[in-house]
Amino acid sequence: MEDVILTIREKEIFELLVQDKTTKEIAELLFISDKTVRNHISNVIQKLGVKERVHAICKLVRLGILRI
Repeated sequence: MEDVILTIREKEIFELLVQDKTTKEIAELLFISDKTVRNHISNVIQKLGVKERVHAICKLVRLGILRI
């Protein structure tokens, strides 16, 4: 299994993404800007070596880091 380390905030954001929350909704829930949410998503995409957030979600589920 790959050793992917997400920050608490990154995991929080992806948990909200799988609940079908938008970037704007996530920003409001976590009291951060839309841009900060997008930056966290980009960081995770880069860590995982994938191209899109949906691929990141699939990989995080396969790795057991995220549950749907």
